Amino acid sequence: MKIIQDIDTKRLAVKLRPSAEKMVKRGHPWIFEDSIVKQNSEAGVGDLVIIYDTKKNNFLACGLYDPYSPISIKLIQFQKPAQINETWFTSKINEAYAIRKPLLETNTNSYRLLFGENDSLPGFIADIYDNVLVIKLYSHIWFPYLNWIVPHLITVTGCNTAVLRLSRLLQSKGDTYDLYDGKTIYGTLANEVVVFKEHGVLFSANVIKGHKTGYFLDHRHNRKRVGELSENKSVLDVFSYAGGFSVHALYGGAKEVISLDISKHALQMARENAELNRYSGRHTIMVADAFEGLQNLINEKRRFDIVVIDPPSFAKRESEISKAKKGYEKLAKLGAQLVSSNGILILASCSSRVLADEFFRISEESIMSTGRTFEIVEKTYHDIDHPITFPEGAYLKCGYFKMK
Repeated sequence: MKIIQDIDTKRLAVKLRPSAEKMVKRGHPWIFEDSIVKQNSEAGVGDLVIIYDTKKNNFLACGLYDPYSPISIKLIQFQKPAQINETWFTSKINEAYAIRKPLLETNTNSYRLLFGENDSLPGFIADIYDNVLVIKLYSHIWFPYLNWIVPHLITVTGCNTAVLRLSRLLQSKGDTYDLYDGKTIYGTLANEVVVFKEHGVLFSANVIKGHKTGYFLDHRHNRKRVGELSENKSVLDVFSYAGGFSVHALYGGAKEVISLDISKHALQMARENAELNRYSGRHTIMVADAFEGLQNLINEKRRFDIVVIDPPSFAKRESEISKAKKGYEKLAKLGAQLVSSNGILILASCSSRVLADEFFRISEESIMSTGRTFEIVEKTYHDIDHPITFPEGAYLKCGYFKMK
């Protein structure tokens, strides 16, 4: 199976600054351009870069060269030398699949098979929705290797269709070799909207036009928990997007669910996702800015048994961290005022730059500042198909607070 024209790559040797060398020895997958002190030849897209110890000249790691990113070398193999060939990629895909197998034994046919650096393939995402494989590339380094990787992804997953998504960077810089965002690279895509199952609950993903690969799979466990807690409850789902928490709540027997989001289009998806399932509760959509919408509900003296607040990333760069913390603080304070006695406030963050301990500290102090007491029910992190192998890879955290 040929996905792309053959692209020649070469090998080169590199040595690093001592500080970068230490990080590589700890298994960190990123090497920035200014960390390279010695390089034996010019490098091109996807060239194999071998990192040698400065003092002893021993093999440390190898990776692929990316001329379009400040992270010039993305490492894929550490400590022990290996032939980076089709067999190596097959082995990595098999290892990733083995980690996800317990999830596939549940009533679920949607999952992330490859999670970038955390599965030794930096900038490479592979999500499955029923029988459709969606590959999202965030780096040019993968173009020379697609003919090795894609066939085995199809073999392992049993998918009959594969769609390629490209990040904005890939679309704006460098050669994409006649590949484009939304291209079907294997099989036939009958409908760009694919219906899939998540713990028995039906959802849809637009694999051509949707965000990322079409849906956000990472909160699966938390959505299931909300569903389990929702029987005969009133639920407010803030930043609901396509209604992940809302639909699980309805499926779990909630008597009332309000999906609040600033995007009318996203709320229409939430409504459509709910209609894919049987439910008896009342589902209302509320188009509003989250902060304003929460304040309006407080002014109306509304209370809910469960309030879920799951905002998009507030800190995509270092300079936004302070503002992000203030945002989380404000949301926790607003949310705490809307939860009924013995109800549950669920606060989540997907900002990797705001560490989990800090996020939970902000959440707890903000709730207390409203004069309410609470019990921490649980704290959750990444689901099984989003494993973490290096600190910057961890981004998702979610706290469940039972309000007194």
